[in-house]
Amino acid sequence: MEGKCIILCAPSGAGKTSITKFLLEQDLGLEFSISACNREKRENEKDGVDYHFLSTEDFKRRIDNNEFVEWEEVYKDNYYGTLKTEINRIWNSGKNVIFDVDVEGGLSLTKHFGEKAMAIFIQPPSMEALEERLRGRGTEDEEKIQKRLAKAGKELSYAKWFDTIIVNSNLEESQKEALHIVKSFLKK
Repeated sequence: MEGKCIILCAPSGAGKTSITKFLLEQDLGLEFSISACNREKRENEKDGVDYHFLSTEDFKRRIDNNEFVEWEEVYKDNYYGTLKTEINRIWNSGKNVIFDVDVEGGLSLTKHFGEKAMAIFIQPPSMEALEERLRGRGTEDEEKIQKRLAKAGKELSYAKWFDTIIVNSNLEESQKEALHIVKSFLKK
């Protein structure tokens, strides 16, 4: 059984995770796709809930066996991807899949799923607003903030390849806009 996919992408700090959580709280028949990765599990994370944590060897074996819909080496020897079994598990439960992924992953998923996917790009109102949000989190040092801002500049240039763009200057309004877009797509 195949369903549909909602793909949310954005630079870090644009509000994609907040909008994804909001959509999951609505009665839309969506289930979050849990990504696989080979990084160390953090203290508060659970395998199969936050990520499917795999060893590097297992991750590479699954790449060789074509078990991923998409995968990428985000940093050197640091892999993230979407397992085909995860998508099938969700579709077999009668639900549609929602993804919260980076821009490159989102473009790969959009290409893979074609008409079954709605790709939404969440855009910050400005680079200044994005920087303010990243600093407001208080979770990253200056070097990481600068890396994220540099990456965001590149990611913003990909927005035109998405089905729709939501400029997130007001979270509540952006959530309503995303809800309208997703409801319309799922009714098709």
